[in-house]
Amino acid sequence: MGQEPFAAVDVIRAKRDAEPLSDAQIDWIVDAYTRGVVAEEQMAALAMAVCLRGMDERETARLTAAMISSGERLELRSERPTVDKHSTGGVGDKITLVLAPLVAACGAAVPQLSGRGLGHTGGTLDKLESIPGWQADMSTSRIAGQLAEVGAVVAAATEGIAPADRKLYALRDVTGTVESVPLIASSIMSKKIAEGAAGLLLDVKVGSGAFMKTRPQAAELADALVRIGRAHGVRTTAVLSDMSTPLGRAVGNAVEVAEAVDVLRGGGPPDVAELTVVLAREMLSLAGIDGPDAPDPAAVLSSGAAHAVWQDMIRAQGGDPDAELPRAREVHLVEAERSGVVAELDAFAVGVAAWRLGAGRARREDPVAHAAGVRCLARRGERVQRGQPILELHTDNPESLPSALDALAGAVSVGAAEPDRQPLVLDIRRG
Repeated sequence: MGQEPFAAVDVIRAKRDAEPLSDAQIDWIVDAYTRGVVAEEQMAALAMAVCLRGMDERETARLTAAMISSGERLELRSERPTVDKHSTGGVGDKITLVLAPLVAACGAAVPQLSGRGLGHTGGTLDKLESIPGWQADMSTSRIAGQLAEVGAVVAAATEGIAPADRKLYALRDVTGTVESVPLIASSIMSKKIAEGAAGLLLDVKVGSGAFMKTRPQAAELADALVRIGRAHGVRTTAVLSDMSTPLGRAVGNAVEVAEAVDVLRGGGPPDVAELTVVLAREMLSLAGIDGPDAPDPAAVLSSGAAHAVWQDMIRAQGGDPDAELPRAREVHLVEAERSGVVAELDAFAVGVAAWRLGAGRARREDPVAHAAGVRCLARRGERVQRGQPILELHTDNPESLPSALDALAGAVSVGAAEPDRQPLVLDIRRG
């Protein structure tokens, strides 16, 4: 083994003392960590130093580039313009399930490599794996083939995509260093840029059910993401959307798939359709499919064309789009304690309840219960009567009900007056 150009402890000390890291230091420590030369405890110390001291725009862009360089870059050539989407994670966020086939039905190609859920936020792959036969793992050639034939693919990231990020993300999760804008931004963008799409839309969630609890925090992250995309030649837009209350009525895996299919058939909760259409318009703009003759995503959604693409997408990955989805063995109803109007339905509390019922995982290796979750029978702004069911808890494990109910204590607030309507889309930041 040759002599290393830096010592990890010197890089850690520099960031601890709020000094900017050089490009060479960043390139080396990412590569050395991926090779196993830098120990886990040393990278944990550096992650904490970054969490506390931050990184400037140059450092963040360089960290992203170093993580991209740790693996392969996909070359997903397509006759259609390619555009990808990423959500920072929320509760009831089944938007990808509707959005990918919708944007494909409008003429773009959507290569979306997605992840699994952890904690109170759900993962797109976990939702899709509730469909009998559906497969997340695909080779690069199979992804490219499906993209050409169907126009949309949602699959697990290949092992060769940003391995440094995969290793660092797992470390951050157990060392209290997840909530750092430079680390979040470089993690997201290293994977997405390596996937090779020409345009990228980011749905940055804001509120109790999101990682970014406040609008200023979300705006800081959105701007960092857009800057990184621009620096790497990827057309990038970030949409800030509300996550103070669950999106739609279903939170879980199979229950969210069923709701997404309702939206694809022209029904479903209005907020899911509204956000999907806003994001679709931004994605089509990034793909260069705009102007007076461009398809209207709202019209395409209501026409059923996106549902046809959904069926093709599911079948292409071994799934049966017409198969019955898993159903929970136990259903427990939570009733309204008073009559009035639902003033609040806290996204975080509902997400934690769904997680405890089995819909999520505490560790990456944990399995999920596909039938578990929560259905919101009443939502913010809706009138309820005392004793009326307002939440429906689904689980295969009745022993999980007490802890799920504990999570929901105080989650629903019923008042006399109608609450002010909160906008779903808070801001759009374009590169």
